Amino acid sequence: MKQAVVIAATMLISIPLAFAGKAEREYQKNELAPSVTKAQDTYKKACGCALKINVNATTIKEIDDMRQARYITENVSDSVAGYCTDTESKKAMCAMKTLDITKGKETKFTFAGGKGTAVTDGQSYVSFDMMTREVDK
Repeated sequence: MKQAVVIAATMLISIPLAFAGKAEREYQKNELAPSVTKAQDTYKKACGCALKINVNATTIKEIDDMRQARYITENVSDSVAGYCTDTESKKAMCAMKTLDITKGKETKFTFAGGKGTAVTDGQSYVSFDMMTREVDK
């Protein structure tokens, strides 16, 4: 009985891996890329400046990781208009020219030299509030 369970579990793991390349390409094309574009457009409209968002394809490879990256960009889209409501906030947020999204050991956000780095641990994501706390100091 235990052997049958192990074999069944192995088969379940093998099936998704066989299709991972196609599924990941489709997720990137249909979910992540449009979310990045929307976040960039929404940021520019709300703050009056451009934000270039880069998703690190070397570390963000699996759909679960891409989903966390999408959550980051969606949170930017959903929150930026409510933040960039005055000249001082717009000026502060326009200091961030680039947002890099990558996967690492812990979820965190750092900002230096016009570049923000949002790191997901694969289980949680960087919120827009985490970004504004660092950028608008």
